[in-house]
Amino acid sequence: MSKIKEPKLVKEQVKAAAVDLFFMLAACCVGAFSTVGVMIPNGLTSGGLTGIVRIVQNYVPLDFSLLYYGGSILILIIAVIFLGLREFRKILLLTIVYPAVMFLFEKLDLQLLEDKDVLLAAVFCGVFSGICVGLVFWRGYSFSGTEAIAKILKKKLFPYYSLSKILLAIDGVIIVVSAFIFGRNIALYALITQVIISRMVDIVMYGFETKIVRLEIITSQDQAVSRYIIEDIQRGVSSVKITGEYTKNQYTQLSVMCSPRESILVKRKVADLDKKALVTVLPVETVWGTGEGFNDLEKDQ
Repeated sequence: MSKIKEPKLVKEQVKAAAVDLFFMLAACCVGAFSTVGVMIPNGLTSGGLTGIVRIVQNYVPLDFSLLYYGGSILILIIAVIFLGLREFRKILLLTIVYPAVMFLFEKLDLQLLEDKDVLLAAVFCGVFSGICVGLVFWRGYSFSGTEAIAKILKKKLFPYYSLSKILLAIDGVIIVVSAFIFGRNIALYALITQVIISRMVDIVMYGFETKIVRLEIITSQDQAVSRYIIEDIQRGVSSVKITGEYTKNQYTQLSVMCSPRESILVKRKVADLDKKALVTVLPVETVWGTGEGFNDLEKDQ
């Protein structure tokens, strides 16, 4: 029986890899066009590795894609040293492909706007970049950027701070530095872009309406996952003992209400801790109570 199933399993794995590659190429094309076809021609910047490279490019007259390649590879090496090979596997594909696609778009010299318009550029840069990041997160991949730096800082220096806060602080520093180099207005436009990116990521992954989702997690690492949700995501979590009827084994099921973006962070943490875990995401129409994104319990009384 195993010999009969094995070719089918290989076929499914190849199909899944092909689908992933298609969506990653699509994400890279959209993200590259956002950067070299919208952001750079209009003199804008952003947070993350893109913002760092924009600052470096102001002093080193090389193509953006080449500098981005160098930064990506440097962060990849640092991530392997401090975080191990697991992080390497997550970000290797985009470390290679994304700067290459960006280099191609630089040579094509495609631009969205006929004339320079920083406000339109900030908006559409946010839209395209959000689509790019949303597709990447949706397929379970990661960029070699400031997220890896944030993980290293949390592991080595700031274990009691949430990953989201460290990442926000890094992006904030990048944008503040950009204000001194490119001017305050450009930095403020970068903030607009970051807000739009965040919203677009949620739209790509969960549609236009969902603001809160419910995660149900069945895992053998329930204590570690609970700590991550409470300390890093800063959400409440409840648990209940359940029994698998097939195996009759007992498990702990965790339940948490959070934003779509936070659900992806939790899912990725669970994947790191327990590859056999079961994670269910349920869209929630309304939540009344105390919590970020929840509605006031006394509303509409």
